[in-house]
Amino acid sequence: MLPLSGERKNAKGIVCGRAESSDVLRGTTTLKRGFAHMLKNGVVMDVTNVEQAQIAEEAGAVSVMVLDKLPSDVRKAGGVARTASIRIIEEIMDSVTIPVMAKCRIGHVNEALVLQETDVDMIDESEVLTPADELRHIWKWDMTTPVVNGARSLAEALRRIEEGASMIRTKGEPGTGNVAEAITHIKKVNDELRTIKSMYDIGDNQDLVRMAREFKVSYDIVE
Repeated sequence: MLPLSGERKNAKGIVCGRAESSDVLRGTTTLKRGFAHMLKNGVVMDVTNVEQAQIAEEAGAVSVMVLDKLPSDVRKAGGVARTASIRIIEEIMDSVTIPVMAKCRIGHVNEALVLQETDVDMIDESEVLTPADELRHIWKWDMTTPVVNGARSLAEALRRIEEGASMIRTKGEPGTGNVAEAITHIKKVNDELRTIKSMYDIGDNQDLVRMAREFKVSYDIVE
């Protein structure tokens, strides 16, 4: 069953369009999380050009993530890392049949809106790129396109979900090829989920409220 925790039924990102003779809703929580659910257990490949995207599709990737530079190159180059060229994104979208995703900077609303206008299938608000806002992430309920966020703990994951994220991934250490950090984050999130579930199962509402305060999220989403 598709989880709809934190759903906002009147979010700005929900728009009504026309398909043949009927009205069609786009940007609903069910659609955005449903699309993200389809990518689970698959491989999303980082690509920088059409050739790499075609190779990824032939190799069985469920989606491609378009970047200006690969994370390892971003780490080496330093400086400001931005989203990929719109021209490259559109060329890749025209050349493959699998979903195309693109990264935007954390907190950069306009960058995300530009990507949405290109009709990418999903946007990754990514820590790989240079953050535009150190304090706030994008309010993703205003987006019609689903957005994925990284998290290192359950608290971060729940905060991103409350902001409207359709999918959560672990962060790891970008550009190093070292998966140890990602494994650590996965284990931490799973441990915290087990703790919350045990509180819920025994009806310990007081501890759930305490956890919500510690996580800086609403009680409803913890419950």
